[in-house]
Amino acid sequence: MANKKQYAIIGMGRFGSSIARSLSNLGFEVLAIDSSEQRIQEIVNMVTHAVSADSTEEEALKALGVRNFDVVVVAIGQDIQASILTTLILKDLGVPMIVAKAQNELHGKVLSKIGADKVVFPERDMGTRVAHNLISPNILDYIELSDDHSIVEVRATGSMLGQNLIELDIRARFGCNVMAIKNNGHINISPLADYRLREEDILVIVGQNDNLKKLELAYSGA
Repeated sequence: MANKKQYAIIGMGRFGSSIARSLSNLGFEVLAIDSSEQRIQEIVNMVTHAVSADSTEEEALKALGVRNFDVVVVAIGQDIQASILTTLILKDLGVPMIVAKAQNELHGKVLSKIGADKVVFPERDMGTRVAHNLISPNILDYIELSDDHSIVEVRATGSMLGQNLIELDIRARFGCNVMAIKNNGHINISPLADYRLREEDILVIVGQNDNLKKLELAYSGA
C-alpha cells in the first residue's frame, strides 16, 4: 500500500477535534495545532502529534513543517481574521491541499479567493463526514446511524466500473450491504446482483463502522 496521507488540523474546537479524532481513528497520521494549551492537552492522546502554536505566525508553521503535509485543515473558530491569515500563509508555503472552515457565505468566498481548495460549513458538514471525505474523494456522504453502524455513499470509479454486484462482492469482502444505487437523481432500491456499475453510479452502503473503514480504505484510490 502507498504511504498514507498526513493531515494537519489547525483549530481544536468541536469541528477541528472531531476531524482530528476521526482521521486518527482511521489510522492516519494527524498533527493537531491550536493556540490554546488546554485544547492541545485534551487532544494529545488521540492524535499522532499535538502542538500549541499561533497559526498566524508564518515561522511557527514553517517550524512545524506543515508544508510537508498532504492536507491541512483550517478549523479555526470565531476568529475570521486568523482563519484568513492562516489560509494565506499555508497557500504561500505551498501546502498541496487546504481545507478551510467558513463561518458564513461571505467568509467562504474570501477563503476560496485566497486559495482554499475546499471550503466547508460546520452547520452543513459534520467533522466526521469531512474526515471521511478527505481520506477518499469517492466517499460522498457519511451518516452515523449509531455508535456502531453507519451509511456511506461511494462513487463508482476505476476498477468498480463494469463489475456487477456479484463480482464486487462487497458483502463477503467487507461484511457490508449495498442498500441502493443512485444515478442522476434516480434511486434503485435493492439492486439485483447482476447489475453492472456505470459512470455516475453512487452506491449506498450500510455496515458496521469497522467494516466500512476497511471498505473506505480499499476504495480510497479506486
